[in-house]
Amino acid sequence: MTQETTAKDNVQVSVVLPAYNEVDLLENAVAKISQALKETDYTYEIVIAEDGSVDGTAQRSEELAQQLSYVKHVHHQERLGRGIALKNAFRQRNSEVFVYMDLDLASSLKSLKSLIDAVTVNGYDFSTGSRMLPGSKVERSLRRDISSKTYNYLVRQMLGSTLRDHQCGFKALKREPLLSLLDEIEAKHWFWDTEMLVRAQLHGYHIKEIPVEWKSGKDTKVNLFKDSWSMFKHIMRLWWKLKVKHEKQVNA
Repeated sequence: MTQETTAKDNVQVSVVLPAYNEVDLLENAVAKISQALKETDYTYEIVIAEDGSVDGTAQRSEELAQQLSYVKHVHHQERLGRGIALKNAFRQRNSEVFVYMDLDLASSLKSLKSLIDAVTVNGYDFSTGSRMLPGSKVERSLRRDISSKTYNYLVRQMLGSTLRDHQCGFKALKREPLLSLLDEIEAKHWFWDTEMLVRAQLHGYHIKEIPVEWKSGKDTKVNLFKDSWSMFKHIMRLWWKLKVKHEKQVNA
Protein backbone atom coordinates (compact mmCIF):
# COMPACT_ATOMS: atom_id res chain seq x y z
CA MET A 1 0.00 0.00 0.00
CA THR A 2 1.38 3.43 -0.90
CA GLN A 3 1.04 6.58 1.16
CA GLU A 4 -1.11 8.15 -1.52
CA THR A 5 -4.73 7.93 -0.43
CA THR A 6 -8.07 7.19 -1.98
CA ALA A 7 -11.44 8.40 -0.72
CA LYS A 8 -11.81 5.30 1.47
CA ASP A 9 -8.43 5.55 3.17
CA ASN A 10 -7.82 7.13 6.56
CA VAL A 11 -5.80 10.26 5.89
CA GLN A 12 -3.31 11.41 8.50
CA VAL A 13 -2.25 14.64 6.81
CA SER A 14 -4.17 16.98 4.52
CA VAL A 15 -1.99 19.55 2.80
CA VAL A 16 -4.23 22.46 1.84
CA LEU A 17 -3.12 24.82 -0.91
CA PRO A 18 -5.05 28.10 -1.08
CA ALA A 19 -5.22 29.02 -4.76
CA TYR A 20 -6.35 32.16 -6.51
CA ASN A 21 -5.25 32.53 -10.14
CA GLU A 22 -2.31 30.15 -9.69
CA VAL A 23 -2.66 27.95 -12.76
CA ASP A 24 1.04 28.19 -13.66
CA LEU A 25 2.15 27.00 -10.20
CA LEU A 26 -0.26 24.12 -9.62
CA GLU A 27 1.40 21.11 -11.23
CA ASN A 28 4.90 21.87 -9.99
CA ALA A 29 3.68 22.44 -6.43
CA VAL A 30 1.57 19.28 -6.32
CA ALA A 31 4.43 17.17 -7.70
CA LYS A 32 7.01 18.53 -5.25
CA ILE A 33 4.73 18.31 -2.22
CA SER A 34 3.72 14.76 -3.09
CA GLN A 35 7.36 13.74 -3.42
CA ALA A 36 8.19 15.31 -0.05
CA LEU A 37 5.27 13.53 1.62
CA LYS A 38 6.28 10.19 0.11
CA GLU A 39 9.53 10.50 2.05
CA THR A 40 7.59 10.55 5.33
CA ASP A 41 5.57 7.78 6.98
CA TYR A 42 2.28 9.66 6.75
CA THR A 43 -0.75 8.89 4.61
CA TYR A 44 -1.77 12.08 2.89
CA GLU A 45 -3.91 14.03 0.49
CA ILE A 46 -3.36 17.35 -1.24
CA VAL A 47 -6.36 19.68 -1.22
CA ILE A 48 -6.49 22.60 -3.64
CA ALA A 49 -8.67 25.24 -1.98
CA GLU A 50 -9.42 27.18 -5.14
CA ASP A 51 -11.03 30.53 -4.52
CA GLY A 52 -12.94 32.04 -7.45
CA SER A 53 -10.07 31.94 -9.94
CA VAL A 54 -10.58 33.24 -13.47
CA ASP A 55 -7.36 32.10 -15.15
CA GLY A 56 -8.05 28.38 -15.54
CA THR A 57 -6.93 27.38 -12.04
CA ALA A 58 -10.33 25.81 -11.32
CA GLN A 59 -10.26 23.70 -14.46
CA ARG A 60 -6.67 22.56 -13.93
CA SER A 61 -7.36 21.76 -10.28
CA GLU A 62 -10.27 19.57 -11.29
CA GLU A 63 -8.15 17.81 -13.91
CA LEU A 64 -5.47 17.04 -11.32
CA ALA A 65 -8.13 15.73 -8.94
CA GLN A 66 -9.39 13.40 -11.67
CA GLN A 67 -5.90 12.20 -12.60
CA LEU A 68 -4.42 11.76 -9.10
CA SER A 69 -6.30 9.94 -6.35
CA TYR A 70 -4.59 11.91 -3.59
CA VAL A 71 -5.57 15.34 -4.99
CA LYS A 72 -8.90 16.90 -3.97
CA HIS A 73 -10.40 20.11 -5.30
CA VAL A 74 -12.52 22.47 -3.20
CA HIS A 75 -14.02 25.14 -5.49
CA HIS A 76 -15.80 28.43 -4.89
CA GLN A 77 -17.39 30.31 -7.77
CA GLU A 78 -16.68 33.73 -6.29
CA ARG A 79 -13.58 34.84 -4.48
CA LEU A 80 -14.16 34.74 -0.71
CA GLY A 81 -10.63 35.39 0.51
CA ARG A 82 -7.67 33.19 1.39
CA GLY A 83 -8.74 32.74 5.01
CA ILE A 84 -12.27 31.72 4.10
CA ALA A 85 -10.97 29.29 1.48
CA LEU A 86 -8.78 27.65 4.13
CA LYS A 87 -11.59 27.44 6.67
CA ASN A 88 -13.96 25.83 4.17
CA ALA A 89 -11.34 23.27 3.14
CA PHE A 90 -10.53 22.38 6.75
CA ARG A 91 -14.19 21.78 7.53
CA GLN A 92 -14.61 19.46 4.54
CA ARG A 93 -11.69 17.14 5.24
CA ASN A 94 -11.30 14.51 7.98
CA SER A 95 -7.57 14.22 8.50
CA GLU A 96 -5.82 14.24 11.87
CA VAL A 97 -3.48 17.07 10.89
CA PHE A 98 -3.86 19.95 8.45
CA VAL A 99 -0.88 21.53 6.77
CA TYR A 100 -1.17 24.60 4.62
CA MET A 101 1.34 26.42 2.48
CA ASP A 102 1.46 28.84 -0.41
CA LEU A 103 1.67 27.48 -3.93
CA ASP A 104 4.88 29.34 -4.71
CA LEU A 105 6.60 27.07 -2.15
CA ALA A 106 8.52 30.02 -0.73
CA SER A 107 9.23 27.87 2.35
CA SER A 108 11.49 24.96 1.52
CA LEU A 109 9.89 21.54 1.80
CA LYS A 110 13.00 20.36 3.64
CA SER A 111 11.19 21.40 6.82
CA LEU A 112 7.88 19.70 6.02
CA LYS A 113 8.48 16.56 8.08
CA SER A 114 9.71 18.58 11.06
CA LEU A 115 6.61 20.76 10.80
CA ILE A 116 4.29 17.75 10.91
CA ASP A 117 6.31 15.85 13.53
CA ALA A 118 6.04 18.79 15.91
CA VAL A 119 2.31 18.11 16.07
CA THR A 120 2.12 14.33 15.67
CA VAL A 121 5.23 13.30 17.63
CA ASN A 122 6.24 16.16 19.91
CA GLY A 123 2.78 16.98 21.22
CA TYR A 124 2.28 20.55 20.03
CA ASP A 125 -1.17 21.71 18.97
CA PHE A 126 0.20 23.81 16.11
CA SER A 127 3.53 24.35 14.42
CA THR A 128 4.52 27.21 12.18
CA GLY A 129 7.43 28.00 9.94
CA SER A 130 9.49 30.93 11.14
CA ARG A 131 11.81 33.20 9.20
CA MET A 132 12.98 34.87 12.41
CA LEU A 133 14.83 32.04 14.17
CA PRO A 134 18.62 31.67 14.30
CA GLY A 135 18.49 28.58 12.06
CA SER A 136 16.32 30.21 9.40
CA LYS A 137 17.72 31.15 5.99
CA VAL A 138 15.84 33.96 4.29
CA GLU A 139 16.22 35.67 0.94
CA ARG A 140 14.23 38.88 0.54
CA SER A 141 14.73 42.59 0.03
CA LEU A 142 15.74 44.89 2.87
CA ARG A 143 12.41 46.73 2.59
CA ARG A 144 10.43 43.53 3.02
CA ASP A 145 12.65 42.41 5.86
CA ILE A 146 12.11 45.66 7.76
CA SER A 147 8.37 45.59 7.05
CA SER A 148 8.05 42.00 8.29
CA LYS A 149 10.05 42.60 11.47
CA THR A 150 8.05 45.74 12.24
CA TYR A 151 4.78 43.91 11.69
CA ASN A 152 5.72 40.99 13.94
CA TYR A 153 6.97 43.38 16.63
CA LEU A 154 3.59 45.14 16.63
CA VAL A 155 1.75 41.83 16.90
CA ARG A 156 3.84 40.84 19.91
CA GLN A 157 3.49 44.21 21.63
CA MET A 158 -0.17 44.89 20.93
CA LEU A 159 -1.69 41.41 20.80
CA GLY A 160 0.45 39.65 23.39
CA SER A 161 1.88 36.98 21.11
CA THR A 162 5.13 35.26 22.09
CA LEU A 163 5.89 34.11 18.54
CA ARG A 164 8.52 35.69 16.30
CA ASP A 165 6.86 35.14 12.91
CA HIS A 166 3.12 35.09 12.32
CA GLN A 167 2.75 35.39 8.56
CA CYS A 168 4.91 32.57 7.22
CA GLY A 169 2.51 30.54 5.07
CA PHE A 170 3.79 27.18 6.26
CA LYS A 171 1.87 25.67 9.16
CA ALA A 172 0.69 22.36 10.65
CA LEU A 173 -2.48 22.29 12.74
CA LYS A 174 -3.94 19.54 14.90
CA ARG A 175 -7.54 18.90 13.95
CA GLU A 176 -9.47 19.38 17.20
CA PRO A 177 -7.74 22.57 18.42
CA LEU A 178 -8.08 24.07 14.96
CA LEU A 179 -11.79 23.32 14.62
CA SER A 180 -12.41 24.84 18.04
CA LEU A 181 -10.99 28.15 16.80
CA LEU A 182 -12.48 28.46 13.32
CA ASP A 183 -15.70 30.23 14.28
CA GLU A 184 -13.76 32.86 16.24
CA ILE A 185 -11.44 33.84 13.40
CA GLU A 186 -12.96 36.74 11.48
CA ALA A 187 -10.14 37.66 9.09
CA LYS A 188 -10.86 36.70 5.50
CA HIS A 189 -7.53 37.18 3.79
CA TRP A 190 -3.84 37.54 4.72
CA PHE A 191 -4.41 38.44 8.37
CA TRP A 192 -6.03 35.05 8.93
CA ASP A 193 -2.68 33.47 9.90
CA THR A 194 -1.96 36.05 12.57
CA GLU A 195 -5.43 36.03 14.09
CA MET A 196 -5.43 32.23 14.23
CA LEU A 197 -2.09 32.14 16.08
CA VAL A 198 -3.04 34.94 18.48
CA ARG A 199 -6.34 33.31 19.38
CA ALA A 200 -4.66 29.92 19.74
CA GLN A 201 -2.30 31.36 22.34
CA LEU A 202 -5.19 32.98 24.22
CA HIS A 203 -6.78 29.53 24.44
CA GLY A 204 -3.58 28.08 25.86
CA TYR A 205 -2.67 25.94 22.86
CA HIS A 206 1.00 25.05 22.43
CA ILE A 207 2.75 26.29 19.30
CA LYS A 208 6.17 25.31 17.97
CA GLU A 209 8.12 27.58 15.64
CA ILE A 210 10.23 25.73 13.06
CA PRO A 211 13.17 27.44 11.30
CA VAL A 212 12.75 27.42 7.54
CA GLU A 213 14.61 28.21 4.38
CA TRP A 214 12.48 30.88 2.73
CA LYS A 215 12.85 32.70 -0.56
CA SER A 216 10.63 35.54 -1.69
CA GLY A 217 8.93 34.76 -5.00
CA LYS A 218 9.62 37.04 -7.96
CA ASP A 219 5.92 37.23 -8.78
CA THR A 220 4.68 37.81 -5.23
CA LYS A 221 1.19 39.31 -5.01
CA VAL A 222 2.11 41.37 -1.95
CA ASN A 223 1.84 45.15 -2.38
CA LEU A 224 4.22 46.33 0.31
CA PHE A 225 2.65 49.71 1.13
CA LYS A 226 -0.99 48.75 0.63
CA ASP A 227 -0.74 45.43 2.46
CA SER A 228 1.37 46.84 5.31
CA TRP A 229 -1.27 49.51 5.96
CA SER A 230 -4.03 46.91 5.74
CA MET A 231 -2.21 44.65 8.19
CA PHE A 232 -1.74 47.52 10.65
CA LYS A 233 -5.48 48.23 10.56
CA HIS A 234 -6.18 44.54 11.20
CA ILE A 235 -3.84 44.57 14.20
CA MET A 236 -5.63 47.61 15.62
CA ARG A 237 -9.05 46.06 15.01
CA LEU A 238 -8.14 42.79 16.72
CA TRP A 239 -6.47 44.68 19.59
CA TRP A 240 -9.72 46.59 20.11
CA LYS A 241 -11.76 43.41 20.16
CA LEU A 242 -9.45 41.44 22.42
CA LYS A 243 -8.34 44.18 24.80
CA VAL A 244 -10.57 47.25 24.93
CA LYS A 245 -13.91 45.65 24.11
CA HIS A 246 -13.24 42.73 26.48
CA GLU A 247 -12.32 45.07 29.34
CA LYS A 248 -15.49 47.07 28.81
CA GLN A 249 -17.56 43.87 28.99
CA VAL A 250 -15.78 42.74 32.17
CA ASN A 251 -16.25 46.09 33.87
CA ALA A 252 -19.86 46.55 32.76
